[in-house]
Amino acid sequence: MKMKMTMSHPSDQDGWTRDPAVSQAPGESRSIANSAVPLGDAINEVDVSIILPCLNERATLAGCIDQARIAIQCEGLSGEIIVADNGSTDGCVEIATSMGARVVEVARRGYGVALIHGCRAASGRYLVIGDADASYDLGEGIAMVRALRQGYDLVIGSRLQGTILPGAMPWKNRHIGNPVLTGILNLFFRAGISDAHCGLRAMRREAFERMDLRCSGMEFASEMIVKAVLLNMRRTEIPITYYPDGRDRPPHLRPWRDGWRHLRFLLLFSPLWLYLIPGAGLLLGGISLNTFLTLIPERDFLTFGSFFLGTHWTIPATLAAIFGLQTLFLGLIASMYSVQTGIYPASRWHARVLRNFSLEGGLVGGLALILIGSGIEGFILLQWIVKSFGPLAEFRLGMFGLMWIVLGAEILFNSFVLGLIAGGVETLPPAHTREVDHL
Repeated sequence: MKMKMTMSHPSDQDGWTRDPAVSQAPGESRSIANSAVPLGDAINEVDVSIILPCLNERATLAGCIDQARIAIQCEGLSGEIIVADNGSTDGCVEIATSMGARVVEVARRGYGVALIHGCRAASGRYLVIGDADASYDLGEGIAMVRALRQGYDLVIGSRLQGTILPGAMPWKNRHIGNPVLTGILNLFFRAGISDAHCGLRAMRREAFERMDLRCSGMEFASEMIVKAVLLNMRRTEIPITYYPDGRDRPPHLRPWRDGWRHLRFLLLFSPLWLYLIPGAGLLLGGISLNTFLTLIPERDFLTFGSFFLGTHWTIPATLAAIFGLQTLFLGLIASMYSVQTGIYPASRWHARVLRNFSLEGGLVGGLALILIGSGIEGFILLQWIVKSFGPLAEFRLGMFGLMWIVLGAEILFNSFVLGLIAGGVETLPPAHTREVDHL
């Protein structure tokens, strides 16, 4: 039941909830409710809340509110419409309040910030987020509530599996940006989703609270899916129709800037792909190549045309092993820190690392490698002494020993950092601060 009106650009979005950067500060957001809320009591819980982020959407806001109202009534639900205003200067607040919508004014700019505050203020059991530029049919959003009633935690609209009307989505967003970023998200997190940046979604209130969303910008869209995957929430996609927006201003979406914000978020939230896989590849490749070059006789060095795999390759092999191990530790540290600070939820893998990690074990392992490398270097030193400090052709063996010394040192010092994050220091709770009269 499409009633064409005007809404806000879907761009690339979805988000995080509580965070020092996003948490409500005094004066940051305030709720303005009309004295008469025809779709439900703003104090008591209602069936569904429709949240519309808004920034200068005067041309389309009224139509969106009407469409949302009719959709709720046609579905036979009790509901409310919340306009999360992000600093509009074109009279959107007055339009929303005059039409009986609740307005949550959010001072800090950002798509994610607006939706986070809007969802926090909502009183519905089910939360539907859309846009205020008429690019989505809010009736399709209300229909998503049926899937929530069937047990799903999160329902996401799919424009790519549905219908994209001519002029609704720029070709670079449809054929490059959205497919590439959605593909990366699926690769990193196995989300199995076709349209990661659709702005029409529905979720249970408990799901919103569990996801603890925090992202302030357009990457809010990616965060919501990632958190749902990490929390093993039941999720599904529903094909929807995407309409040309009705705005009379340039879009808020900045494809390159917002695309980078999505990619940055995905990388930061995937230590496996950012750190662990590259680190393991560098470490194993470096150790294997260095060992091969050290053990084989010089006459057996490999030659492929003009390419010669000889002694000088021990230098990049050693560097690869060193960088690889440090990258692995960065991945472990980033993962443990993120879990400890609540950025993303703990998994069985994190629990296994915490259970099996031992600072003392790391120290013993690091010292053992240092001793092995020092023994190799000591052997070379003895040879040099035997030859009366003359010329010595032991460059490969020297690099091999140096590699183990540095790897051991990395393990030793990084073990202290991991021990600190993993709670390896037994401490008492902080004492209460006591006021003392100064003389």
